[in-house]
Amino acid sequence: MGEVYDFFLSSYSNYSRVDIVLEFLAFWFGIISVVFAKKQNILVYPTGIICTIITMYLMYKVSLLGHILVNLLYTIISFFGWWNWSRRENNDLVVKVSKFTSNDLTKSLLIFFFIVFVAYFAHDFFATNFEGQIKELDILTSGIFVTAMWLMANKKLENWILWIIGNVITIPLYLSSDKIILSIQYVIFTILAIQAYIEWKKSLSK
Repeated sequence: MGEVYDFFLSSYSNYSRVDIVLEFLAFWFGIISVVFAKKQNILVYPTGIICTIITMYLMYKVSLLGHILVNLLYTIISFFGWWNWSRRENNDLVVKVSKFTSNDLTKSLLIFFFIVFVAYFAHDFFATNFEGQIKELDILTSGIFVTAMWLMANKKLENWILWIIGNVITIPLYLSSDKIILSIQYVIFTILAIQAYIEWKKSLSK
């Protein structure tokens, strides 16, 4: 039992109580948000915005600039998604689950490479302490996650594939930054994303 305690909490020995509480809040609001997304419930956005604002602060403290950028853009895209998901015509939702198109591919590639470009220069400009693979993973996941968020805001089924890929990459990235709670969160995110992909795919045939 002591070993389990040490594994999960020893990395937080130098953290303030406020930061620990904030990380737990980000953990729960993040999971709740993904559960709402899985069910196509518009509450994904207000709960997600709370999570991203807290996460931006936590990522700033460990200099994960790519993830600060990601969460800032999450917040902006979340307001768009909130509006987009709520649109109705003749009392029917305008935006429904649909599959990826060639036009979506073009937009997604533009978003991905733009975010990777910005994240790369953000690391250099702010002279972060992260080098090599950690820096590269932070930049890569920045592009993946923002693209996934854009696709989710437009209810594209394939957004979940990007979430799964990005989540799997992020787990060791957070572990290397001693963010044990957030690492566990991304394991749960991966499981939920797989379930959500299956549920959204089923909704296409209805």
